[in-house]
Amino acid sequence: MSEPASLSFSAWENFYVIVGSSAGALTGLQFVVLTLIAEARAVRGSVQSISAFGSPNVVHFCTALFLSSLFSVPWRQSLPLAIITVAAGVAGVLYAIAVMRRAQRQRDYKPVLEDWLWHVGLPLLAYTALLYGGILLLQGSLDAQYFVGGTSLLLVFVGIHNAWDTVMYIMEREQASKAGAAANDRDEDAPPRTPGSTSTAAGTKG
Repeated sequence: MSEPASLSFSAWENFYVIVGSSAGALTGLQFVVLTLIAEARAVRGSVQSISAFGSPNVVHFCTALFLSSLFSVPWRQSLPLAIITVAAGVAGVLYAIAVMRRAQRQRDYKPVLEDWLWHVGLPLLAYTALLYGGILLLQGSLDAQYFVGGTSLLLVFVGIHNAWDTVMYIMEREQASKAGAAANDRDEDAPPRTPGSTSTAAGTKG
């Protein structure tokens, strides 16, 4: 690896330490989210729903951690790093397409525009940028670092948003379920109405 390239990699060291450590810590967050899903039974046992909206977050966090570790290695030559980066980009693009198909096939939840953006669009953009960064790295361009670093940071943000969005969805479902159960209990406790009976207000009106 040439001296300018070595200096460029050293300049990004703190960035990858921050992003990598954050991605590693946040990976545990998704396991908490999946536990909440299992306890609340917000997803009706659909493997496709979890594969479309749950598992990808772990993949995004792990990819950010992998890239941070990969670009912190003291490589003697940039070629192996470039090849691995291109391969990771291709795998990421294919995975994003697979997630999109899973989201289309599952029937437990109807995604809205925001869901398509955060669960499919932005991850696909991130992995495409990673692939392009690997190609730039093959060409010896130092601009590759901006694409790889941007991919790592974007994947972390996507994972955080999607995990939080899932938690909020579970809370809304639980509140709606409790409200429905309370309404049913009130209906069961109320005295039965006889045919032709009306409320007090209705009776005084006539």
